[in-house]
Order: sequence, then structure tokens, then C-alpha cells
Amino acid sequence: MSGIDRLHPGLVYHIVNTLGWSDLRPLQQAAIGPLLDGSDALLLAPTAGGKTEAAVFPVLTTMIEHGWRGLSVLYVCPLRALLNNLHPRVDGYARWIGRSAELWHGDTTQTLRRRMRVERPDILLTTPESLESLLVSRLTNPHEFFADLRTVIVDEVHAFAGDDRGWHLLAVLERLTRLAGRPLQRIGLSATVGNPAELLTWLQGTGAGDRPGTVLAPPAGTPAPAAQVGLDYVGSIPNAATVIGALHRGEKRLVFCETRSQVERLAQELRARDVTTFVSHSSLSMDERHQAERAFGEARDCVIVSTSTLELGIDVGDLDRVIQLDTARSVASFLQRLGRTGRRPGSSRNTLLLATTPDALLRGACTGSTYPSCHRVSSPAPRSRSSPCACRKGGSGITCGASGGATCRSSTTTPPRSSRGWRRPGTWNTTAGCCSSAPKPNAGTGGATSWNCSPCSPRRRSSP
Repeated sequence: MSGIDRLHPGLVYHIVNTLGWSDLRPLQQAAIGPLLDGSDALLLAPTAGGKTEAAVFPVLTTMIEHGWRGLSVLYVCPLRALLNNLHPRVDGYARWIGRSAELWHGDTTQTLRRRMRVERPDILLTTPESLESLLVSRLTNPHEFFADLRTVIVDEVHAFAGDDRGWHLLAVLERLTRLAGRPLQRIGLSATVGNPAELLTWLQGTGAGDRPGTVLAPPAGTPAPAAQVGLDYVGSIPNAATVIGALHRGEKRLVFCETRSQVERLAQELRARDVTTFVSHSSLSMDERHQAERAFGEARDCVIVSTSTLELGIDVGDLDRVIQLDTARSVASFLQRLGRTGRRPGSSRNTLLLATTPDALLRGACTGSTYPSCHRVSSPAPRSRSSPCACRKGGSGITCGASGGATCRSSTTTPPRSSRGWRRPGTWNTTAGCCSSAPKPNAGTGGATSWNCSPCSPRRRSSP
């Protein structure tokens, strides 16, 4: 019996007739057997690789075949924006077989929460923090609310494994296991990482070694998609706004910033230049965030300025360009943002890094040279296809980041330059292997100069 034949007939009917699919993708086919058998699993695929369907279809089949009732499945995500994007799709799949999926996070109204306490959905989409609030709330009896729990799906699990939120998530899952009185099937969905077995072991928690676990990933040696990575030195946020407003008119552009203050200032500068601009970060009201999320999927000829809230897993629709102000907080984050583009047939992945400081320029050069692969900072191993995930254990973790064959570290030394810009380009360097000619800002063009960086041999060049 083939994989799709093991799915519930009602699901197969809608897959063919509602979705219009003639067949499932390889990952979706491969996931059916292990998930129906109750195994823990880690499903690896690039953005838009069908991971959600690969997990949800077998779980819905098991829900029908075993007669699960009440809240039996948790779908955990790191971001509310991702939950809002996923909910219509997951709820639609559940309603094919007469079941339901609901949202529970910081934006959920008290009316909906009261309703869900009385009539529990079959699938609950939530965040680790909202799960914690459910466990300690005096309005909810956790023993009753989670009594029928069977399966937990963790989306973008690599984002949890790299920080203390992941440690908190594992603690919450162990508490839920005790409340349910049975081992919970744990299914992780992730971008392609270099250490999947370690990531699966981390997700299994105390059940590692006792429960069966399966890693389902693309075939080894699959080439990374081609990408265009550019680097410009702009020197300031107003100059960055000038470049963003002038380039790629008529296209949808997503700009990532590392702080909310940068987001607000850049958005203000763009609006002053008559550029249609939307903003997304965690301090905005629910209506403002939803407006940005709708624009993300529907609007054209606009700029959306965001922190990491739109980084993970959102359905990006027809996004044309990704722009990064300064540098992402990690190589893994850079690769995730790069993956927002190139999802239309005939398009390619692209990112433009706009540096506002000399240090950001050097970090951007090192970050850009990592694509399509990176390795651990501490390891001199050859460049592999995928970035290892930093699985944090007990408050300490493994850093993920590298430059093209060299280690890139921040420096307190300021590059020598005159009032007119960079002096003696190509001679100053404080890293172990990133040396290239630096740009000289051109005041007549807003300070933006295109600059190409390529990895060089790992030796230090002397300062002038």
C-alpha cells in the first residue's frame, strides 16, 4: 500500500479535488508511515516545502481512525504572525473531516477563550508562552483541558532550539506529558539543518532513547537554490530609505531591522518619501499587525518594514525583494530571511544588505559569503550544505555562524578613514579571513555604493 493510500479517504478526496493535487510531495509521502505508526519525527524541508501538510494529514487520519475527541493535537509556533497565517489552512484541513482548529495567543479575545474552555477544539494553535498561561491560569483546569492530548507539532523547531525559549518549551512539554498521563508524539518541522539527529533528540526531551524517532529530510547532496546577495554601504537610515525608495519600484519589498526603533525610524523616512509603507513588530496593536500581515500576502508596490516577526514560515505570496538593514543576528536568521524570496516559478532568491556602520559592513560581508552553506564557528570542517542548529542545553548553546572559510568576529578597532570616507581600501582588516576593498560613500547618490565581497585565504592583513 502506497503512502497516500494510508490516509483517510475523506482527506484523499479533498487533496485531489479541493487542492487539485495529483500526488503528494516526496516528504509528504515519506512522513505518512512513521507518523501513522506513532513515531516521533523531525521533518526537514526548505520554506514552502509542504512541511505543514506532511505533519497534519497523517495526524488527522490517526484522529479519525482512533476516535480522538477533545483537544488531542497542539500546534506550537514561535510567532503570532505565523500562527495567524497558518490557522485558516489548518482549520480548513480539519473541517474536511468534521473537526476544528482554533488560535490561542496574546491577541485572542476573552470571549473566544471562554468558548474554547467549554468547547475544546480538536487542534489548538498556540505559543509556548500561551501554553504556560493555560497551565497556571485559575480560569482553566489543566487536568481537564489537556486530558485528551496525544500529539504536539512544533513548527520552526530550529528557532526554539537556539535559545532559552526552547528550554522553556521542553519544560512545558514535560508538564503536558504528565497531565495527559501518556507519552506525547512529538513532531518537529524545520528548515534544513546540518545536525538533524541532534535536533530530534533535543525535541524528544526525556523520551529520547525510549521512543522511536525518525528524521525525514531531502536526499543528501541536493544543491541549494541559487541566490543573489548584494551589499551596499549607506551610512545612515535616511540614506537607506533613499535607496529602498528608489530601487525596485513596482515590487513588494520586505525590509528586516534588528530593533523596533530602527523599524519605526526607517518607516518614517520611507513615508516622508511617499513610499507606501507597512510596519510589523511585537509592540504594535493587533489591528496594525494584521494590516501588515494582509499587505504581506496581498499588496503590491509597497515596503513592509519588520523585526523578526515576519521571518519565519509566513506565506509570503509574491514577495519580490528582501532587504536587510545592517546584519541579521545570526547566519541562520540570514538564511531564513533569504528564503522569503524565490518562491515563484522563474524567480530567484535575493537579499540586499544595507550597512549603516563600518562594523555592519564587515559583518555583512562575512554573512553574505556563507550562502549557500555554513559551519560552526568553532569547527574548521569543510563547508557543508546546511547550517547546524544551535541546540541549547541547560542554558548554554552551540553558536552557528561562519564566514567563507574564515571566522568572523566583532572588533573594537575602528577602521581608519578620513572625513570623506574609507582610506586605503583593501588594506585594513581585523578578522581572520575577510579582506576586500571597502566602499567609499558617494554623497551625491545618498551614500550608497555597491560592493562585492568574496572569501579570501585565512590570513591577517596588517593595519596601515
